[in-house]
Amino acid sequence: MKGQRIGAWIAIIIGATYFIVPLLGTLEFSLRKRRDAYSFDAYQSVFSDVNFRETFGYSMMMAALTIVFGMLLVVPTAYWVRLRLPQMRQVVEFITLLPLVIPAIVIVFGYIQMYKSSSYLPLTGSTTGTNILLMFSYITLSLPYMYRAVDTAMRAIDVRTLTEAAESLGAKWTTIMFKCIFPNVMSGVLSGAFITLAIVMGEFTMAALLGRPAFGPYLQRVGANQAYEPSALAVIAFSITWLSMGLLNLVSRFGKARPARV
Repeated sequence: MKGQRIGAWIAIIIGATYFIVPLLGTLEFSLRKRRDAYSFDAYQSVFSDVNFRETFGYSMMMAALTIVFGMLLVVPTAYWVRLRLPQMRQVVEFITLLPLVIPAIVIVFGYIQMYKSSSYLPLTGSTTGTNILLMFSYITLSLPYMYRAVDTAMRAIDVRTLTEAAESLGAKWTTIMFKCIFPNVMSGVLSGAFITLAIVMGEFTMAALLGRPAFGPYLQRVGANQAYEPSALAVIAFSITWLSMGLLNLVSRFGKARPARV
């Protein structure tokens, strides 16, 4: 028993060293822009950069749109599969896993060919259309995580009983969905939302190939031309990811303690 405990602590220490030491090294290097002294000059340079504010704001906007439209796609689909089409569950799960198997560059090239300027739906022919196409691309990338989070939350409630109770009270489909189902799977929705936020903020391939001013391509450009600012941006990106993980853990605990309601 004591040997197992020691082994577990050794594994934790090795894992923490593997993740924390490189991050601490990156943080320390980002503070050394000023000769012979630690300073936040690199961070001041990053935050004063107009391109940083524009790309960060653009990616945050795309993340918000991706979360909203992804939620409107995934929650009704998971609900309908669980309630009316349980035999299609494995097929839907397989489809939602495809973005993990197909490389992002293949997906975005397929989108470009399908929605290029000479196609029946020329989304790449305008800025708004390209933004919409990028949002759909992000929804595709986040689909495995959003669907799993929502489906897990939906397993914790009795969907059929909630639906029958709402129907017996005269509720319509939209009322059932937005006033009964959504509130009861909100923990899963928020879990998927935080993961989606981390994906969108760090995604490079799709935004670069579609030529959109996102945060991922900005990180690459800064890393190719400057020394200390890329380390500062890496720390900022890690902070966003860790914040999302912390909020995800908080939401998961809240969801376990929250009873289903009609």
